[in-house]
Amino acid sequence: MRRFLAAGLLCAAAAGCGAPASTRANDILPKDLNVLFWTQDQRDAAFRTMETVPKVVVNTVEAGDAVYPLPQGEPLDVGSDVDAYMAKQRNAGLIIVQDGKIRLEKYALGYGAAGRWTSFSVAKSFTSTLVGAAVKDGYIKSLDDKVTTYIPGLQGSAYDDVSVRQLLTMTSGVKWNEDYTDPKSDVAQFNMQKPVAGEDITVSYMKTLPREAPAGSKWVYKTGETNLIGVLVSSATGKTLSAYLSEKIWKPFGMEQDAVWMLGATGHEISGCCMSASLKDYARFGQFILNGGVAGGEKVLPDDWLASATTKQAGIDIPGRGYGYQWWTNDDGSFAAQGIFGQGIFIDPKRKLVIASNGNWPTATDPEGVGAAREAFYKSVQAAVDREAK
Repeated sequence: MRRFLAAGLLCAAAAGCGAPASTRANDILPKDLNVLFWTQDQRDAAFRTMETVPKVVVNTVEAGDAVYPLPQGEPLDVGSDVDAYMAKQRNAGLIIVQDGKIRLEKYALGYGAAGRWTSFSVAKSFTSTLVGAAVKDGYIKSLDDKVTTYIPGLQGSAYDDVSVRQLLTMTSGVKWNEDYTDPKSDVAQFNMQKPVAGEDITVSYMKTLPREAPAGSKWVYKTGETNLIGVLVSSATGKTLSAYLSEKIWKPFGMEQDAVWMLGATGHEISGCCMSASLKDYARFGQFILNGGVAGGEKVLPDDWLASATTKQAGIDIPGRGYGYQWWTNDDGSFAAQGIFGQGIFIDPKRKLVIASNGNWPTATDPEGVGAAREAFYKSVQAAVDREAK
């Protein structure tokens, strides 16, 4: 383990967030260390070196000796100025892998192929994939099991009625506020409380929440529930998420570098957020999914897992889109992992396509601005692949 910050989705734990070692002077860091209030320059520096922040803990996701090859392919003409697109997106890294070959790879913002970059909510899709592995391994018997079967500390709460599947699809019906601009929102508060001895800090908070709709009837995006999924996997397997990820995917699939995963105040990985990995290893995770969840010659996931996980299980009131098991889905069969400030892994099985990007958008979320431009870029890449196929 390495020293790191105990943080939530917003890096808003009591310890706060900090700048990397090279820029750690007091006059660089803001007094309010919530990531949403960092300057753009501070984010540029910190996102690429988050694991060097002192005083708190991360777990390492260990890579193995063999590396999954990503050979260089022919450059892909996407029909636009990629450098200009990256500048507007404030991308630190952009890679396009198609049919297992790198068709484009670029870096900016002082970041490079040898470095890691924080994932924010891209980690949610890693966490849900570990649920699939735990089902395949027999640690989780059924997605229709009640959450309290695996997290007894939730007994007597609104989660008595909630299944593992409903956690995965964020349809628990438990009330939650994910407003990143509201300091009193649940997402800002749930990691700020005092830990209770013997209980994960997420469980302590989530068990106090009221029900607002019948379980399974309403979709609401809830980072706290992904953190519960992480507690559930750790409880079921008896392993840390980092160790289980290393065992099932990172080593056998052939990730090139170690990753790191932040721990919360009570020692669990913050499973709704905050892995740091290299751009190519994010792309390799996309390739693992494209390859049907096979690593080291063995199927890591149940036969029907990806068909359910990566297709619409819940509507999100956006035409053509939906939510699977912690994946954002599109009706054309593509799907994506997404994190604030522009992190993403886009996967299109039909075109054997993976696009991984790291970035530092000017604001945490901007669906009508840079977010829409990113969706348009994905479509332009799809179109470029289609042109080549003719």
